[in-house]
Amino acid sequence: MKNVLIIMADQLRRDVLGCYGGKEVETPYIDSLAEEGILLENCYTPSAVCTPSRGCFMTGRYPHNNGAISNGCPVGAMEHGFAEAFRDAGYVTGYAGKWHLGDHRELGDSLEDCSRLGFDRWDHRVEFGHCKSVKEKDGKLILSHEVGNEQSYTTDWLADETLRFIKEQKDGRPFLFMVSMPDPHQPFRVRKPYDTMFDPLQMEIPETFYEEELPDWAEQDEWGRHHYFPTGLFEREDHFRRLKAQYLGAVKCIDDNVGKILDGLREANLLEETVVIFTTDHGEYLGEHGLMEKNNLYESVYHIPMLIRLPGCGKKGFRSPVWLRMTDFAPTLAGLLGIPYRFPCDGGDLSEELMEGREGLKEVCIFPSDVPRTGIITEDYELAYVGRGYRGGMFHDHILFDRKRDPMQRVNLFGRPEYAGITEVLTEKIREYHRRYRTPDSLLPAEARNLQED
Repeated sequence: MKNVLIIMADQLRRDVLGCYGGKEVETPYIDSLAEEGILLENCYTPSAVCTPSRGCFMTGRYPHNNGAISNGCPVGAMEHGFAEAFRDAGYVTGYAGKWHLGDHRELGDSLEDCSRLGFDRWDHRVEFGHCKSVKEKDGKLILSHEVGNEQSYTTDWLADETLRFIKEQKDGRPFLFMVSMPDPHQPFRVRKPYDTMFDPLQMEIPETFYEEELPDWAEQDEWGRHHYFPTGLFEREDHFRRLKAQYLGAVKCIDDNVGKILDGLREANLLEETVVIFTTDHGEYLGEHGLMEKNNLYESVYHIPMLIRLPGCGKKGFRSPVWLRMTDFAPTLAGLLGIPYRFPCDGGDLSEELMEGREGLKEVCIFPSDVPRTGIITEDYELAYVGRGYRGGMFHDHILFDRKRDPMQRVNLFGRPEYAGITEVLTEKIREYHRRYRTPDSLLPAEARNLQED
């Protein structure tokens, strides 16, 4: 049986990576996973928030069903996931890094009382949060927001922990190990020499950064434009360039550490015996529409990278068009490895579609987290409804974008008479998702509650 190594970054924009068309930072080690394996063109998260997305990934169930519906809400104690399925099949399972599926939100909080979801080897069960350095003293971790060096910086430290776990596996049993790196999520600071590797003056600015009018929620809410780059801000562009330079430095640091991990597998003669998966929980706007971070409704933070190096499968440099949602990951991973998956799941096993190049169902439903927002992304359109905001108050600017004619999502078609038929069809699709998966009405905008069945 093949080993499995999952590397998850946090808040990584897919088109920053070279294999997804990125030009500003070289990512040769991450790109090598695409060159030697499979790149998923259409991988989506149903929620662009850390905890809800990770809950979907781990359990295959939507946030309201697994309990992890917002940051700080723990995944249910009775939930199951892919690590448990692999453990039951005889694998040694291990985890390191950011968890974010407990009710602990501060770095260093103990996770001893949280569900393990099948991960047995978990040497440091603390919430890493977004710490920038890690030190060990008397068997305990000391986490800090102070930026570390090449031994203590969190990304480097977690890469070393991954290699330590790999070296300790000597009993011949296959392993499944997941390492979750908190970068390139804010705070946007990275260690030397990555902090000066990218010149802020050379940073490209997205065309939509200069957009004059945004939907009310994109302008005014918690993660709105006013948070980082309100129009009229002094040195607005320079502020963005400085943040982006640090973000790209963090991506470069991640890539170098992916290279270190791959070299470690190679030196241990395990590279061809190990399935390596690289992904993230959600994207990052990185100046798009004048925004940073995530948790808004523009498509790019839902559309995420996923690369699978699958030795012996005969697929190298294969770009799979399958539409894979985070809820599909657990059963699909089990399907790829021939492992039984017997737990309740809102997703499905798409391993055959992935390998055969079939697109499958070309849509993803956006599920609510902290606030009542929902929508649907299809091959042609994105429709989304809003309601109460993170800071209270109501928002009213629902959206409809033509993804093919307007890929940068600048022209909101919602409410135009000529798109009434499309809006009606997509609205019913949204309602059907929430009927099928029993989303509580209290979590939904009014437009998505209509016609729900008991």
